[in-house]
Amino acid sequence: MQKLLGCTLAALLLASGAALADAKADFHKALKAAQEARKMAQSVDGEWRDIGKILKHAKKAAKKGHFKKAIGLAHFAEFQGKMGYSQAMSQKGIGNPDYFYN
Repeated sequence: MQKLLGCTLAALLLASGAALADAKADFHKALKAAQEARKMAQSVDGEWRDIGKILKHAKKAAKKGHFKKAIGLAHFAEFQGKMGYSQAMSQKGIGNPDYFYN
């Protein structure tokens, strides 16, 4: 009975370790994508205000082991980077309205 209990406990520990490793890998993948999106937005002066704060919170959450939250924040930062780039590109060359010059 004790041997069975020991084997079961060992299997659970291995499974939880594997899940933790997967969560870390998923976070690092999401963080890399968010950082790339941020650089893309910066390249056209389209970085949104809060993206840096969001990435900082994501890193803190990951450090505490809250990978689900960290991954969600990284995805949100990636979204902001992509939208900032898109917004900057859509407004490129528009200029100011005519009434500014009258």
